Amino acid sequence: MTIGAYALLAVLTGVTAHVHGVSWELVLCGLPAVLLPLRRPVFLAALVLTTGVLVVPAAWFGFFTPVLYVRAFKLRRPIAVGAVAVVAATAQTYGVDRTTLLGVLIWVAVIAGNAGPMCAFAWYERRLERSKAENAALQEQLVVRARNAGVQEERRRLAREIHDTLAQGLTGIVTQLRAAEHLDDDPGQRRRHTTAAIDLARESLTEARRSVDALRPEPLTSARLGEAVSGVAERWSARHDIPVQVTTTGTPFALGAEVETALLRIVQEALANVARHARATRVGVTLSFLEAEMALDVRDDGVGFEPARRSGGYGLTAMRERIAGVAGTLAVESEPGAGTGISARVPT
Repeated sequence: MTIGAYALLAVLTGVTAHVHGVSWELVLCGLPAVLLPLRRPVFLAALVLTTGVLVVPAAWFGFFTPVLYVRAFKLRRPIAVGAVAVVAATAQTYGVDRTTLLGVLIWVAVIAGNAGPMCAFAWYERRLERSKAENAALQEQLVVRARNAGVQEERRRLAREIHDTLAQGLTGIVTQLRAAEHLDDDPGQRRRHTTAAIDLARESLTEARRSVDALRPEPLTSARLGEAVSGVAERWSARHDIPVQVTTTGTPFALGAEVETALLRIVQEALANVARHARATRVGVTLSFLEAEMALDVRDDGVGFEPARRSGGYGLTAMRERIAGVAGTLAVESEPGAGTGISARVPT
């Protein structure tokens, strides 16, 4: 549209020059068509200069200043707006004798009246545009940070899932198979350990698939938390030949899926630690449905350890991350020769 308008202006200028002859005003009127390919600041400067020259002998050319204002505002440069204001003031004071001091003062006052609000508006528009750009950049930074935080949290979640499914399952399978290796003279016991390893492999495979699908742990798909914990404890006890007593106190109430998943995973990890390190003869698991919180306690009578000196392993870290993810707390109590107790608390 803009190119077509200036092309038409060029054609009309040529026709007028051919019919009525060439004058300097006519040449200036056709000049914008020639200057159009120039850069926007240079083109605007040429337009302002051309209009300024034209308004001196013919003030009615001042009617074109609104177009110049629009172009100056697009550049977001107050100096360009001020130059247009000078041209507009020159056109508006066409009846004032600018050869006298009073006339010059009136001309300057009109320039100020035009330039003041227009330059202020242009400055405001430029600041607003800059603020929008800064806000957009800040928003982009926040989005990037949030995305990175989400990636890190997802990595931690996947690490916990792998640890709670594949790592625990493989550890249990290795334990059962090692036990079977030393029972060549007892086929019945060897078969029992082999069967336990196969069952554990199947269970771990099911859990791994469900973790990949981001579903709840398999024991919770068809049972409440207490029943799921009892099932996990019963299967663990059968595999390791260590009795586990599960106790529930208080009136059970519904918990969120994330809370139930976190508590069940803590039970699984605590029992896995007992099998690997505790050399315990019995384990107790207590679920307490209290008025203001849900409590989980897992205790064993094993060899214990010094919590301050415990190093290595991912189990305790995974448990703390899981319980923190549901606004809960985890405490570990143990000492050499006195067993270990793990207590998780989640507000309700």
